[in-house]
Amino acid sequence: MAAVVPHSFFTEFDINLFKAGKHFRLYNKLGSHLTEVNGQKGTYFSVWAPSAKAVSVVGNFNDWRNGDHKLNVRWDGSGIWEGFIPDVGHGEVYKYKITSHNNDVVTEKADPFARYCEHPPRTASVVWDAAYQWKDQKWMETREEYNNLDRPYSVYEVHLGSWKRKNGNDFLSYLDFADELVSYVKKMGFTHVEFMPIMEYPYDPSWGYQLTGYFAPTSRFGRPEDFKVLVDQLHQAGIGVILDWVPSHFPEDAHGLGYFDGSHLYEHPDRRRGYHPDWKSLIFNYGRNEVRAFLISNAVFWLDQFHADGLRVDAVASMLYLDYSREDGEWEPNMYGNNENLEAMSFIREMNQEVYASFKGVQTIAEESTAFTGVSKPVHYGGLGFGMKWMMGWMHDTLEYFKKEPVYRKHHQNDLTFSMTYAFTENFMLPFSHDEVVYGKQSLVYRMPGDEWQRFANLRLLFAYMFTHPGGNLIFMGGEFGQTAEWNFQQSLDWHLTQYGFHSGIQNLIQDLNKTYKSHPALYEKQFSPEGFEWIAYNDHENSVLSYIRKGHHSKDDIIIIANFTPVPRENYRVGVPKTKSLKLVFNSDDVQYGGSGLSKKTAKPTKKAWNGREHSIELPLPPLSLLIYK
Repeated sequence: MAAVVPHSFFTEFDINLFKAGKHFRLYNKLGSHLTEVNGQKGTYFSVWAPSAKAVSVVGNFNDWRNGDHKLNVRWDGSGIWEGFIPDVGHGEVYKYKITSHNNDVVTEKADPFARYCEHPPRTASVVWDAAYQWKDQKWMETREEYNNLDRPYSVYEVHLGSWKRKNGNDFLSYLDFADELVSYVKKMGFTHVEFMPIMEYPYDPSWGYQLTGYFAPTSRFGRPEDFKVLVDQLHQAGIGVILDWVPSHFPEDAHGLGYFDGSHLYEHPDRRRGYHPDWKSLIFNYGRNEVRAFLISNAVFWLDQFHADGLRVDAVASMLYLDYSREDGEWEPNMYGNNENLEAMSFIREMNQEVYASFKGVQTIAEESTAFTGVSKPVHYGGLGFGMKWMMGWMHDTLEYFKKEPVYRKHHQNDLTFSMTYAFTENFMLPFSHDEVVYGKQSLVYRMPGDEWQRFANLRLLFAYMFTHPGGNLIFMGGEFGQTAEWNFQQSLDWHLTQYGFHSGIQNLIQDLNKTYKSHPALYEKQFSPEGFEWIAYNDHENSVLSYIRKGHHSKDDIIIIANFTPVPRENYRVGVPKTKSLKLVFNSDDVQYGGSGLSKKTAKPTKKAWNGREHSIELPLPPLSLLIYK
């Protein structure tokens, strides 16, 4: 095979941007790119390895021999090695063989910018042209209308490896999902799908959170262009796509980013800041310009090349705090003597600024579990710049409340009402995610107390309460039909359960909750504003009843919610109301079609009887373990 031909995709301007950490389209330059030089077809390779003494491309085309195809190091001090190899085409597998300055030959490394990887457990990179003709122009041009913060956010979280499997327990493909998953999500009425990490990862039990191929959709389910088909089909069905993104840590696998060129290239060299004790993984060096450019380019890549509508950023708290999961003596304070990781904070702000400046109608969502202030506030107001933040406190408090026997709930009503004291300090998304149904926590339905009827009634009430609480919503797959077993990433969800009444009832409930959510502006137009919420009564501890108003831009859209958190029906329960017009029941979580008792009052005419500090009130029956919405 022909020798390496000197060639470059980089201009002097590119190099200057790269060195300054400001090149956010590096995927167009680094990595492997099919091209033509002097009429000869082949592949241009480029890799950042500043501490290397030599870099060779090895693969089947040269029998994996080191030295046959040595790349040339650039003269400008960028640390980039590059070159064109004729006749290396689409589908060729390769790695970089790197010799460090102390002449230790580093393990063959996968390309950090590879667009496609071999199917695990194989670890080579693949030269790939994922050309695709998108058909989602209408969605892309109008997605601001569907993806803004004053629009419905009902998110279905999916782990592709276990949503559904074929006979024999084989994975479905991206193309299978483009058919089955899209039609299901549309039928259920969710507004968005959130995929747990689909970037290439070597170890199935990591669920995708230990990445080695940051720029490659995992080959477990097909080719990169097949994943584009899945995104395209979701968009054509009017469904947004959020990708789980992991800039917080990466595994120490020999072919990955760790100790890449014989030095601590991507990870922080100080073990106190470069190693994560919880996950036994390496932490990026957020203060290194080229690493920041790598990560921000990666965020941009998925929005640009795969038309993602948002990024849910994993483990943000672990990035923000130098003492995260560390004991005294295991961390070093910053220049101000406190525990904030200033470099990580700076990186996050710059990432969010670039994303929002470059893409209309996208959102970034932080999984951040502490009381760090300003996570979802704009950078120019001193915030981190995310669009939303997961409301972990609400999730923990709510599940803690619901697991209690109803007879004791009157002593713990504060677990529910406390969230409203801070609900508008951030733009919150309410998550019942995969983390809540693993490691012995049990499924959501089995965390509910009582007999089978009460368990499912509690689950219906839990979901209805979530949908009417201010903020966006997220449900992990299986929750929407009352999966009884804990989530197992090695097998399909238990879809056979949907043939049984209580489970199909939960499915019907989620479908109708999604319809109700999307058809009532009061539930989303001011979901992040205190103007969108008003208590009627939060202090009826004895009956364990809450009542509140949700408001949109127009008062005619206001709705009233009354929730009974006990299995005791309340025959003539009085609630103060703000208007004299008749109220119509638009949703009842206790409806027969959901598996409930069907107790309800379809309309209620207010009378001039003062109650809850209001001049008018209504009297109505409250079904057991139920939530009612009146318009």
